[in-house]
Amino acid sequence: MIKEAPRFQPFSDKPIQLLSESGEWTGQFELNLDDDLLRRFWYDLLRGRILDERLMTLRFQGGTTFTAPSSGHEGAQIGIAHSFKPGFDWLFPYYRDTALMIAAGVPISEFLAQMMASRLDPARGRQMPAHPGSKELNAFTVASPIASHLAPATGAAISMKLRGTGQVAVTTFGDGATSEGDFHAAINFAGAQGAPAVFVCQNNRYAISATYHHQTASENIAVKARAYGMPGYVVDGMDVLASYLVMRHAVERAREGFGPSLVELLVYRYGAHSSDDDDSGYRPREEVDSWWRRDPLIRYRKYLQQRGLLTEAEEEEMRAEIDREITAAIEENNTAGRVPEEWMFEDVNSEMLPNLKKQLAAWREARD
Repeated sequence: MIKEAPRFQPFSDKPIQLLSESGEWTGQFELNLDDDLLRRFWYDLLRGRILDERLMTLRFQGGTTFTAPSSGHEGAQIGIAHSFKPGFDWLFPYYRDTALMIAAGVPISEFLAQMMASRLDPARGRQMPAHPGSKELNAFTVASPIASHLAPATGAAISMKLRGTGQVAVTTFGDGATSEGDFHAAINFAGAQGAPAVFVCQNNRYAISATYHHQTASENIAVKARAYGMPGYVVDGMDVLASYLVMRHAVERAREGFGPSLVELLVYRYGAHSSDDDDSGYRPREEVDSWWRRDPLIRYRKYLQQRGLLTEAEEEEMRAEIDREITAAIEENNTAGRVPEEWMFEDVNSEMLPNLKKQLAAWREARD
């Protein structure tokens, strides 16, 4: 058995998997990762799951108007979060990246400020919920139109190459985005220019209610990379270790000047498409239940317990700590209050233009 992770081969016949569903290591190499990092993966997985569950509760309590459930995606997203350098590299996320964003360093209080449109929101309430970003972490603000962030990711990556910064652009999206023209234009240009970019498809097999084979006839997403002159990797995204190691390989490859990659992480969303969606009409209950048995948290917990790196008491302590953090963040944002409507007229220009001043006066008159 070799000691170092191999250079993963693209276009594999089966998804790359390193942990069995019973939590056993199946890799053909020795896992050479620090125990603290392995424990950190678990903490981030748990934190993402608990926050996602609290967001749904917050939605029904009226604390936010929208959320995009991410439970089931955590293995993939934690693998992504630890594969690049937040604040140095650039991240172009999509609306379901809850676990990814907080694992990359966005404080939960700041994430909730955006969800709740409180006065603490760095975006000052100008985006719908589940559309975070971070100037400090070089995280591009999530855009609503599907796949519209992929071209900016390619452009940023080409800029990095031309300036020789050594940075990488990582961009994530769902399988539905691969049926958009923006996806093909962005990935084609990245391939032609040798951009240091990693395109990451979190394939949960549904574009809202459209199943995978209703939107594409290809055997998988990764195979599309052949047409654009780059490697494509199919990975079991419910396996956090496989997700991390393949993503790390793709990021290092881009950083070393070998161009872009397409990584397909096979996941499943346990919740509906969004808090405004009813998935009972297009997903059989038996299907959802079968995927719950492949829960990335259960699989990774078994692995850590087998290695003696996690006890039930430690997990309960982590859960309590995370719950306190989220509760405190919600209270902080409730205390701060909602974004005032007047803020919509501010920050557009360094000095408010005459037409905006007239609109503000008219709005105040109508309000009063």
